Amino acid sequence: MTGPSLVLFDVDGTLITSGGAGARSWRYAFDRLHGIPADIGSHSEAGETDPVVARKTFEGAIGREPTELELAAIYALYLRRLSDEVATSEGYRVLAGAEERLERLSDAGIMLGLVSGAMEGAARVKLGRAGLNRFFLFGGYGTDSPDRARLTTIAIERASMLHHHTLDPSHVYVVGDTPNDVAAAKAAGAIAVAVATGSHSVEELASTGADHVLATLADPFPDSA
Repeated sequence: MTGPSLVLFDVDGTLITSGGAGARSWRYAFDRLHGIPADIGSHSEAGETDPVVARKTFEGAIGREPTELELAAIYALYLRRLSDEVATSEGYRVLAGAEERLERLSDAGIMLGLVSGAMEGAARVKLGRAGLNRFFLFGGYGTDSPDRARLTTIAIERASMLHHHTLDPSHVYVVGDTPNDVAAAKAAGAIAVAVATGSHSVEELASTGADHVLATLADPFPDSA
């Protein structure tokens, strides 16, 4: 087999940018609940899962571990605010070549899924404004595991269920814009396709050991339509 049987896409920085809607929503939740407009960028890094971001930000801004109830309240308020922030974000946009690439892969009969550190609801909200949810049957999310490698494996397992046989991870492409995406793909035994539409350059992504590096999703996609 020369091409992928499954392609899994990250969301933020790969398919869309929310124009800071996520960061504003976290800040809003922390401010409303704890009186601290916390900046997630000061406490976390790109590619980390939402549960990790929330916990690190809580510990960094408030100085102690959150309780289960405190985390649940932050998650809920963040997601509710995110819907409004995404809908009104002036910086929201679909990244170069994303929709066209999804259409071509889908038309070629290649199954598409998501691998996102975002909670499932947040990932779907972010894609909803651009109408991109229609391409994805399933995914692995930050709500499945705080570890990106594990949620990538979970996404492959879900695809295997839909295919009615176990998929070989070496025939799965994982597309993302950060070194964490590349590392997760490698740890899951998949092919890492890095795209420089986020905060990392082609050169930086090439240094991570990605199997393929694209400037944008408009570039020729490896071994496929």
